[in-house]
Amino acid sequence: MSVLQEYVPERGTIEINGPMTPERAAILTDDALDFLARLHHGFDARCLELLACRKERQREYDAGQLPDFREDTRAIREDDWRVAPIPEALRDRRVEITGPVSRKMVINALNSGARVFMADFEDSNAPTFANVVDGQINLRDAVDGRIAFTNPDGREYRLVDNPAVLIVRPRGWHLPESHLTLDGLPLSAALVDFGLFVWHNARALHERDRGPYFYLPKLESMEEAALWDEVMAFAENELNLPAGCMKATVLIETLPAAFQMDEILHALRTRIVGLNCGRWDYIFSYIKTCRNDRSRVLPERGQVGMTVPFLRAYSQLLIRTCHRRGAFAMGGMAAQIPIKNDPAANQAALEKVRTDKLREVRDGHDGTWVAHPALVPVAMEIFDAHMDGSNQLDRPLDELDIGRDQLLAPCAGTITREGFDNNVEVALRYTAAWLDGLGCVPIHHLMEDAATAEIARAQLWQWLHHGGLEFTDHAPITMALFDRALASHAHRLRDADVPGAARIDEAAELLTELTRADTLADFLTLPAYARL
Repeated sequence: MSVLQEYVPERGTIEINGPMTPERAAILTDDALDFLARLHHGFDARCLELLACRKERQREYDAGQLPDFREDTRAIREDDWRVAPIPEALRDRRVEITGPVSRKMVINALNSGARVFMADFEDSNAPTFANVVDGQINLRDAVDGRIAFTNPDGREYRLVDNPAVLIVRPRGWHLPESHLTLDGLPLSAALVDFGLFVWHNARALHERDRGPYFYLPKLESMEEAALWDEVMAFAENELNLPAGCMKATVLIETLPAAFQMDEILHALRTRIVGLNCGRWDYIFSYIKTCRNDRSRVLPERGQVGMTVPFLRAYSQLLIRTCHRRGAFAMGGMAAQIPIKNDPAANQAALEKVRTDKLREVRDGHDGTWVAHPALVPVAMEIFDAHMDGSNQLDRPLDELDIGRDQLLAPCAGTITREGFDNNVEVALRYTAAWLDGLGCVPIHHLMEDAATAEIARAQLWQWLHHGGLEFTDHAPITMALFDRALASHAHRLRDADVPGAARIDEAAELLTELTRADTLADFLTLPAYARL
């Protein structure tokens, strides 16, 4: 691995720890690195303070305190105010496709027929140096309209006319970027992803009335949203762009954030466009936040759908909150993918997607997510048939009484041996693939990413550390069963033709450490990052 040092005048030394090429050097220019250093000096300290606040809140939850609506922000929730007008390019978001920033994916997603492509540096992207920097190359070329890709079989991929609107999801505040260090300290991954993208693309996108636009992940408080507002305002000023031209959609994918939807909208009110039901991370956050609360242990993940009470309350509150403030309420991800060799199974999977999207549009969502291009027409058909106009902002608000108890409602269900075993397999296979550089992996006809794998991993910890839990056949759930299941899957997969097979043993070791630990780790990707 080559190491290139760049001296940034008056701001220290940035080290690039990764194999450089001329194409990557065109992204990691002196001017771009100088901009990253300014972002770091301006905002990293505040980021670290807010991450410390997260840990303090979690200590309170672990001690028995429940998340709740904030008393000090009651006026924000009760007063009448609305967010800034939504740009024309984002007025119709009925179907959005998401995926990593690999070159072929970027082209296929922009060409998919979806209204929006969310280019993801986070949950569907393993943050190797190559993936992070090459992803920036791919997005720059897409913005320029010159992106192309040739498959090994000779097939060529190029952009169609009028591709989807591009929205970029940088990584969350909690993640470091250790491949880029300033005086030996890792830069914030969020600021790296954001900074490199706007440095190379913001001007071109603004001139075409296309933003730049962002999806903001993993927020837990209005203060974290306010920090993003400050970052974007700083970047607009540095790049001589109009104030407020950078727009954001926030994923409500943590349990603490569900109690601050109004406050998050208010903190970003001059630039926010909407909130999104990040359902898979939200389930993971429910487990993590309530990890010491035996009354809120969840059943196996296949039983935790959007119709269970706590998720139903969350999605309905998001719709009502957004529409009251003039913001979009975006629906969640359909993780199903086409099943090519089994028409009956494929039809059943598509029916699940249709049912999910029908619930969303009837509830009042303004759009939804899919993970595969083949699902775009399925979701589009549902929203075209049931949504009058380009969104549902003018739909009368439902009278809802959703409070703390509804958002924290325990979830009924069971844990089967099959569900337990599936969690072990998914957590193991995904971790191995992630270590091997893949951030999204098809497993049993579902597209698994970091969020869905986190559910599997966190549930295993939860079930094994709350003693006395049983399977449906009344056999106890024990660490010995976990050990046997993990060993069995590792033995079977070690030489199998699956993504990450070469890293199976390393993934098993890491999964054992995390599952046996006395405390549920905040994120799988943090300890795994050191092994990339």
